[in-house]
Amino acid sequence: MNDETKSQGSFVEHFTELRSRLVKSIVYLFIFFIICYFFAENIYRFLVEPYADAVRGDELNRRLIFTALHETFITYLKVAFFTSLFVTSPIILTQIWKFIAPGLYKNEKKALLPYLIATPTLFLMGGLLVYYLVMPLAIKFFLSFETVAEINSLPIQLEAKVNEYLSLIMRLIFAFGISFQLPVLLSLLARVGFIDSEYLKKRRKYVIVIIFAVAAILTPPDPITQIGLGIPLLILYELSILSVKIIEKKRKDA
Repeated sequence: MNDETKSQGSFVEHFTELRSRLVKSIVYLFIFFIICYFFAENIYRFLVEPYADAVRGDELNRRLIFTALHETFITYLKVAFFTSLFVTSPIILTQIWKFIAPGLYKNEKKALLPYLIATPTLFLMGGLLVYYLVMPLAIKFFLSFETVAEINSLPIQLEAKVNEYLSLIMRLIFAFGISFQLPVLLSLLARVGFIDSEYLKKRRKYVIVIIFAVAAILTPPDPITQIGLGIPLLILYELSILSVKIIEKKRKDA
């Protein structure tokens, strides 16, 4: 009975600590959301810069439009929430680490700590790839379908909507950021013994098909963004095989 009481008490303590960590994460997210909302217009200018650079210098008077009274306001809310989630992700990961760290051995802490650093780093790399490479190329690809006015025909000209453009770039940043967690996922599976380097090598041809299928689902239906996501994921998959080999070597040495 005494052991059962201790077990229940320990469960309550862990549950209380978990709730405390979640509350702290939500509070940080809310605070940064308020701050980001005040700077939503500046963040909007930053996110729209790839579009502005792609159309700068052409003869058309480019602009972004909105067709509903509340559209820009909702867009700024989305921008603020997106940015606050991006900024607070390291804090949320830190809270998760503080919750699980007391129950880990020293060697387990040393093994998990690199993944906590790699997760936001890889997400940031995916976002930077979208912002500086994929979006400019994709915008120029889509603009290539515009046509000029001819006799008995009307021109086809892009009138991009604020909400649709920002939703697209934010969706791509999240899609690339999450997809770039592939090495973290495979390395963790290797550590717990679910997979090994030989398993990954033998299934490489299937993984190539799966990667491009996932890229087609997560990105718009154009070859630029699909290839832009698929090729980096293939590179990350090969790097994951090397990472798993290193894990196996360390395990044998131990």
